[in-house]
Amino acid sequence: MTRSDSLTDEIQTNLEALRLNQVQLAEKISKLLESKSDSNEPTSPVSPSTPSTSGKKTEVTSGQQRIILTTYPNQLGVRPVPLTWGAPGHKERGPVIASRHSQSIKKRNAIGAYGGSYCIYRALALATGDLLNNHRPNFAMTEPAFDINPNSQWFDPTKIVSLDPWGHLAPKLFSKEYDDGLDIRPTIAATKAHMTMAEMEMAVKNGSLPVDGKIVVNNRGDLAVSKAAVEPVWYLPGVAERFGIDEGLLRRSLFEDTGGMYPELITRPDLKVFLPPIGGISVYIFGNPAYVSDPSKKLTLRVHDECNGSDVFGSDICTCRPYLIFGIEECVKQAQQDGVGVIVYFRKEGRALGEVTKYLVYNARKRQVGGDTANNYFLRTECIAGVKDMRFQALMPDVLHWLGIQKIDRMMSMSNMKHDAIVDSGIPILERVSIPDELIPEDSRVEIDAKIASGYFTTGEVMNDDQLANVKGRDWEDIEH
Repeated sequence: MTRSDSLTDEIQTNLEALRLNQVQLAEKISKLLESKSDSNEPTSPVSPSTPSTSGKKTEVTSGQQRIILTTYPNQLGVRPVPLTWGAPGHKERGPVIASRHSQSIKKRNAIGAYGGSYCIYRALALATGDLLNNHRPNFAMTEPAFDINPNSQWFDPTKIVSLDPWGHLAPKLFSKEYDDGLDIRPTIAATKAHMTMAEMEMAVKNGSLPVDGKIVVNNRGDLAVSKAAVEPVWYLPGVAERFGIDEGLLRRSLFEDTGGMYPELITRPDLKVFLPPIGGISVYIFGNPAYVSDPSKKLTLRVHDECNGSDVFGSDICTCRPYLIFGIEECVKQAQQDGVGVIVYFRKEGRALGEVTKYLVYNARKRQVGGDTANNYFLRTECIAGVKDMRFQALMPDVLHWLGIQKIDRMMSMSNMKHDAIVDSGIPILERVSIPDELIPEDSRVEIDAKIASGYFTTGEVMNDDQLANVKGRDWEDIEH
């Protein structure tokens, strides 16, 4: 028996045990409810705005008297709307339905909840009574502010497995289903805006960025931009294949290591789509969005992973904000030359280890014997997190395929993982551009030199271990107060 067969048998055994447990629990709840209805106590739901005797709000949500712990294939009344990933059109593919609204809960074809990492806040709003449990959005006038049209990658189930390519068009394409009662929600939104950044104003003043009135719109360096927000939607068979693992193993790991948050990962093998509670993606397009999928136009790309400390608050221990600003400026220049520039911003804080882990690593780096040196840069992360990096770029190219990108003329990145993931997905990269030395903060030499020595792309010198040991970051005591 192979490991896959053994794992399947174990999952099926656990599935049957869970089903029996739910049946027993449902019987107990039914008896309790019957007992309560026979008593003299009132059984009507308490209004969300009415305090209970304990002073806390009480609410019975969505008309459901019972808590549904999980569901099972072929369960009475459970009829998921058909969904065929990678189908040749939206009707054949079907909508992604993850809502637990009363008219949708038995027709859901996806595990999880809309909203990505923000679904927990929705649950809190429901619990406090600030949001009505039967609320359905009015999507009038929310359609995309620019076109992102279907392309061949949308119909290849191997090209896009981590987002719904129809997600920005769902309210329009599935309006009849929505009007008939299904709670179908978009997982992508696209709009237009202006960006104001101090570095862009400086670039205009020093003459490195000309004002054209269209992309750089004024002397303050304001930028016209088209942008999209993308929430994750995972096609589990495709995700498993992308990582070279068994789908059952993926489902089990997702279930167990989220503390059993989503039982249907185990109990509903027929549901192949999962909306994970993780951060999404922001896409910023400089120039004509139609040029993104036009191979005759030059395209500059920066794929950037979130770094709140640097990107927002300007920490100089890493090169994240300088590289992001450099990428934006180069994207703008490409757009001004009748091309297009794209920034893709992933919520993968601290190499997807999180900001708490990142700050713990900072502490360890500064306190280690000999100080913060480049030769021990990755060691401190591995001691705390167990790995150097958990960003796993295998899913990253999906958003590029959604945009219809066919080739990248200039990519602003030193990461071989990002480069290889994009090229392996079928998108050629003609030129790679590393961050210029003059933009690297002094304290971040530890990071950049360690990364280059580990194999990151560079056109400059690669240091040996002895040289890396002499690259030292600032001590806390070195900061002037």
